[in-house]
Amino acid sequence: MSRIGRKAIPVPAGVDFKLENGVATVKGPKGILTQNVHPNMSVALEGAEIAVTRPDDGKQNRSLHGLTRTLIANMVEGVTNGFKKELDISGVGYRAAKQGSDLVMNLGYSHQVIMPEIPGITVEVPAPNKIVVSGPDKQMVGQFAAEVRGKRPPEPYKGKGIKYSTETIRRKEGKAGAKGKK
Repeated sequence: MSRIGRKAIPVPAGVDFKLENGVATVKGPKGILTQNVHPNMSVALEGAEIAVTRPDDGKQNRSLHGLTRTLIANMVEGVTNGFKKELDISGVGYRAAKQGSDLVMNLGYSHQVIMPEIPGITVEVPAPNKIVVSGPDKQMVGQFAAEVRGKRPPEPYKGKGIKYSTETIRRKEGKAGAKGKK
């Protein structure tokens, strides 16, 4: 039995869970999230906990068991606390700013990089070299943060670019042998 799949998901007060026609809906203070549930998985609300069970130990059912439980747990977590990704910008002249609902970044290109805020995601710029992406949907927050990082990924020689706050950049040595030789 899946260790993750058999864990019950606690439903905090103020969160409403429904399962209708194979679609799980979680409503909470931060918003409403929906997710399709595979027909083989059975999801039930038992008191203040959600239980996910599988019909048998077939390979597909085993793999779907933990996945389904984790997706629903992330939905419950998202509508109660939300998810957040922090990005750091490093480099001379590299900076970000918020103009209306757009994220405007100067990343060393000849033009500004403008990314519009998508529905369900909040982008904050507390400092010119820091971007905070937050929202209730873990997948959307991670995807948008990855797209922002992809505009100028960190390079290993000087460390310039956009990186996650928790990420460490493995630095490389430059062309050390080129200096002093003729």
